[in-house]
Amino acid sequence: MSASTPTIAPFEGQSVCLFCGSSDAADPVYTRAAAEFGAATAREGWRLVYGGGGVGLMGASARAAHEAGGRVVGIMPAFLRSRERLFDEVETIVVTSMHERKQLMYDQSDAFVVAPGGIGTLEEVVELLSWKRLDLHGKPVIFLNIGGFWETFFALMRQSVETGFTPPSFLQAWTVCDTVEEAIAAMRHADASPALKHDQR
Repeated sequence: MSASTPTIAPFEGQSVCLFCGSSDAADPVYTRAAAEFGAATAREGWRLVYGGGGVGLMGASARAAHEAGGRVVGIMPAFLRSRERLFDEVETIVVTSMHERKQLMYDQSDAFVVAPGGIGTLEEVVELLSWKRLDLHGKPVIFLNIGGFWETFFALMRQSVETGFTPPSFLQAWTVCDTVEEAIAAMRHADASPALKHDQR
């Protein structure tokens, strides 16, 4: 992080980061799930941390959380402001790079939910899981596996284990939830963990 790291208003409750796609061309079932998740975070009193865009699943989740009265923080690199159409009705931090965006999203979050998305979402979660594999953090990672979207990714991870590149214990590094209700329940369970709040590794 640079010395000019933006300041974000403090939040005392649970913060969940949502990684998800920004495409408006995605199947509406994924967009509806993202909106449902955003609204649920507001009902639970959690802060939603996301990529700052107003399009695709990102925009749907942020709008739903905001409309339900929830706290939302978007983090957007300056060069993506036009492509992902900044959603400025919520607190939004504009940073200089993708690396700064990911670091700030990580620092501001207690747990992570990974909804369907494209190469950007995949890149975000792979780095997050790599950090977990290296014991750099112990924060929960929850896949929102709507319609089995992430099954091929899980198969690749199993192949990595079966071929000896990754220890079997790595397959316990995440939780898989097939519905928004299951993901919210998993978040509640994580919120109850005494180790979660003060994990600063």
